[in-house]
Amino acid sequence: VPTQLFTDGITNKLVACYTDEGLADAVLVRVYGRRTELLVDRETELRNFQVLRAHGCAPDLYCAFQNGLCYQFLPGIALGPEHVRDPHIFRLVAREMARVHAIHANGSLPRPILWQKLHKYLGLVKTELGPKVSDPSLPQDVPSPEALEQELAWMSESLPRLGSPVVLCHNDLLCKNIIYDGTRGLCASLGHPPGVSPLSPALTAAGFALAERVRFIDYEYTGYNYQAFDIGNHFNEFAGVKEVDYGLYPSKEMQLQWLHSYLQAYKELTQGHPGDSQVSEEELETLYVQVNKFSLASHFLWACWGLIQDKYSTIDFNFLRYAKLRFKQYFKMKPVVAALQVPK
Repeated sequence: VPTQLFTDGITNKLVACYTDEGLADAVLVRVYGRRTELLVDRETELRNFQVLRAHGCAPDLYCAFQNGLCYQFLPGIALGPEHVRDPHIFRLVAREMARVHAIHANGSLPRPILWQKLHKYLGLVKTELGPKVSDPSLPQDVPSPEALEQELAWMSESLPRLGSPVVLCHNDLLCKNIIYDGTRGLCASLGHPPGVSPLSPALTAAGFALAERVRFIDYEYTGYNYQAFDIGNHFNEFAGVKEVDYGLYPSKEMQLQWLHSYLQAYKELTQGHPGDSQVSEEELETLYVQVNKFSLASHFLWACWGLIQDKYSTIDFNFLRYAKLRFKQYFKMKPVVAALQVPK
C-alpha cells in the first residue's frame, strides 16, 4: 500500500494510505505527537469527532488506537492565508463555522474550556520550564510566569463580561485545517486545466463549483467555548503559521463582511428562519468588539502551547520563535483592543 506523509501539521504526524493514484480511496492515519497528551484530552477529542460526524461536519472515523486515529480522507485543497482572504471562500468558512456553533449541547449549559486550558498550559509552563526546574528552559525574552499570571487574571476578569455565548467550537481553525472542495466533478476526471488554480473563478464560471463546500479537520482542541474566541482565533490565523505576518490580520471592513455572513447563517440555523435573517448594525459591532478582544486569549494560549511544544515536540518547527511572536502580538494588541467598546 503506497503512503504519503503530510508535513503541514505541527502537533502530530499524518500519513495517507491508498491504492488509487488520485487518493480517492485514501485512509488517513494520524500518530499523536510526543507528549501531546499534556496538551490534548484524547477521550474528549474522540467524543467531539463523533458529535461532529453525527451532524455532517466531520469525516468518517474508522478506528482509534493507543497513540492515534484512522479516518476518512476528505478530497479538496487545504487552504492557505491567501485563500481565507478571498470573500467567496471566507463566506463559506463563516457559514461552516456557524454550522458547528449551532450544534446543541443536549440541553445542558456547557462551560467554556478556555480558562481550564489557559490555566493548564500556564501551569505546565511554570512546572516544566520555570525557574524552579533543575534545568529551566524559559528564555530571557519570554515574559516571566508572574507577568503571565497577571495577564491571565486580567483576561479572566474582563473577557467573560463581554457576554459572548458558549457554543461548540473548533478552537484551532488555522488555514490548513480548512479543506475546500468545490471542483469535484472536474478535478476527479480531468485534473484542473494547466495554469488554472482549483480555486480559480474560471472554474466557478465554468459551472464546476455546484457542490462546493469547506470542511474543517483536526478536532484535538474542539470543545465548548466562547463564540468570539473561535472567530478571533481564526482571524489570528490569517497571519499564517510557518511564515507569520500579522499585517495579514483582517481589516475591520473585511471582518464585518465575514461576521455578517456568519451571523446570518448562525441566526438561520438557531432561530429557524432560512433566508430571512436580518443582522443589525449593533449585533455586528458587538460581535466585532468581542472577537477582537478574545483574539488576545488566542495569542496567549498558543504562545504557552509553543513553549511546551518547544520542550517536547520532535516535529521540525521553531516553536520557541512562534511562542515569542504570539506573546509579542498579544502585548502589541492589548491596548488597541482594550479600548474597544461594545455598543450600549
